[in-house]
Amino acid sequence: MTLTKLVYKNITRRRGRFVFTLLGITIGIASFVTFMSMGGSLKKEIYRETAALGANLVVIPKGSCGYEQLSILTGDQMPTNISAAEIASIRAIQGLTVVPFLAQQSAINNKPVIVSGIEPAATLAFKRWQINQGNYFSSPDEHGVVLGAAAARQFELKPGGSVTIRGEQLPVLGILGETGGRDDATIFLPLPVAQRLFNSADNVSYAAIRVEHLAETERYIEEIRIATGLGVVSDKQMLQSVLGIVGTVNITLQLIAAVAVIAAAFGIVNTMMAATYERKREIGILQALGARRRTIFTLFMLESGFYGLIGGITGVIFGLATATLATPYISQNAFTTLVKGSGSGSLLDINIIISSIFFSALVAIVAGLYPAWKAARLTPVEAISYE
Repeated sequence: MTLTKLVYKNITRRRGRFVFTLLGITIGIASFVTFMSMGGSLKKEIYRETAALGANLVVIPKGSCGYEQLSILTGDQMPTNISAAEIASIRAIQGLTVVPFLAQQSAINNKPVIVSGIEPAATLAFKRWQINQGNYFSSPDEHGVVLGAAAARQFELKPGGSVTIRGEQLPVLGILGETGGRDDATIFLPLPVAQRLFNSADNVSYAAIRVEHLAETERYIEEIRIATGLGVVSDKQMLQSVLGIVGTVNITLQLIAAVAVIAAAFGIVNTMMAATYERKREIGILQALGARRRTIFTLFMLESGFYGLIGGITGVIFGLATATLATPYISQNAFTTLVKGSGSGSLLDINIIISSIFFSALVAIVAGLYPAWKAARLTPVEAISYE
């Protein structure tokens, strides 16, 4: 009988123990894959949203931290502390294209939605949007909304229909083409209309700036700070700051997943130790037939590795399924908005799949080292005489 057949026979001999041990490693790896899939998608979405913002500089309220910068990428509600006078002072600086935004949130049919107040003409030129259906704003303060493609689908809205924002009914003027970013899930209003609905006077949340000469970025930053006293970050600085926050989240997720996998590893140790004591006579017979200690050690290591391999595969399947099913139901906030993205992203990552299966097999092999060593150390007399 070959080692492979022996491994299969020994593992399936006690099917109840086999199933529960396999479930342990499956649940551990499923937790690992779920957290890694959702955590890994954060970084991808941050890069995508930073590129979609299309700005070299971002002006934010003075004293704002990384969480406010993260809110810019997610469309989360932000304070409205930047005045029209400060925006005018920035626009007075030569070589800058300045586009202000009012970042708010509302709800339609009890479902949260991102609302953005914009200067229609300036934002269209800045973002280079395409109009997929209907029309764009015809005036800076037109009474109406333009929807991102995902928002239109989610709420089943079309040009000619209407939507209620803050108790006021607004006609749907048009729908933007797909952008692949947060704009797809946003409702856009002319800035004066948004300021009135959200009681923000003439203030905005932040301003996106495109500079004429990239080599002079630092000079532009200094001029804006002198003119307004506001905070200014470059796109690279904002990316680094937000990635630092997400890195902390990912480490936390990894630690939680590691605990689940370690718990599963102890389950494998327990199973293999029990098998070592139960099969002493079998080990003795194998030794009497000429099996070396190395063969006994290999036999137990293969059994342990089998648990890890099969548990890793099933864990990956359940983990990806859990991440995919859970994502649409996560409460919306600065982090989970990025996980959900615009609805076009995928949590499937081949690197996570391969590394998770490898990690599962490695953990199982390490967990099986001591039981395999214990089994290989038995002497033929001790093993055969075991009752």
